[in-house]
Amino acid sequence: MKPITTSTQWRSLPTQKPTRKDHESPRNHPKPQEDRGRHKKRPCLLNGPERIGSFDKYIWDFVGGKQKVNTFTSYKEMPAETEESRIMSKDLKKRGFTFVGPTICYAYMQAAGLVNDHLTKCYRWREVQK
Repeated sequence: MKPITTSTQWRSLPTQKPTRKDHESPRNHPKPQEDRGRHKKRPCLLNGPERIGSFDKYIWDFVGGKQKVNTFTSYKEMPAETEESRIMSKDLKKRGFTFVGPTICYAYMQAAGLVNDHLTKCYRWREVQK
């Protein structure tokens, strides 16, 4: 078979219609790589050999039991992750959790109030310390 070198040769190729029957049509099945975590044993913090108690206590232990107050004056000073979030990420991964990188963990720490990352000039910086 000769290689196709021009667009007119390409257009002149015969087209083939699909020969599938209706019962053989593809279905929307998850691909193996999309199905990775679905059949894993569910990660658990509260049971098992390394029982830790409450999730609240477990999470607050990463910051020593009290809110970490940062004194940033500019958004450029704010980190995407900290040493605490890296340690949390490694521990959660060890316990079987997925999609818990250090940046995700730091975002969770901000949302849950473990760290106060408001700028010092923001009115909320003082309010969330109470």
